[in-house]
Amino acid sequence: MGGSSPCASCKLLRRRCAKDCIFAPYFPSDDPHKFAIVHKVFGASNVSKMLQELPIHQRADAVSSLVYEANARVRDPVYGCVGAISYLQNQVSQLQMQLAVAQAEILCIQMQQEPALPTHQIVSDDRSLLHSNLSNLPQYLNFASTSNVIQDPLKRESLWT
Repeated sequence: MGGSSPCASCKLLRRRCAKDCIFAPYFPSDDPHKFAIVHKVFGASNVSKMLQELPIHQRADAVSSLVYEANARVRDPVYGCVGAISYLQNQVSQLQMQLAVAQAEILCIQMQQEPALPTHQIVSDDRSLLHSNLSNLPQYLNFASTSNVIQDPLKRESLWT
């Protein structure tokens, strides 16, 4: 108990806040919602046990993670933060695919804008460059099929297939 008022957990649990209260450093009285949501999802007893098992220098990070996971569980009771991670991975995958398509379109436009040279003037270096650019094109266009991200969070597949 840092000041004259009890910490958020002792206030919510309606008990006297001892000077060695494990919750006081992490759940200040001016932010009661922070403890309320953690208590609702994990329970005060479980949170207390978790914090007691951790070294003091790791407790603040653990509380931060518990608050994040509790908020995610309230928003999505089934998947919690895994649902948010899956959603963000899907966004990254879609944006990577859009980028690959845009790069392929740029390559096609650049190839169309080059002046047409007679076949005998193309040197072997130009052929290998053209071949390497065209051989990379299918990988860009097939990017989504090689993705290891869950497309539908309702599927029962592993997140890291």
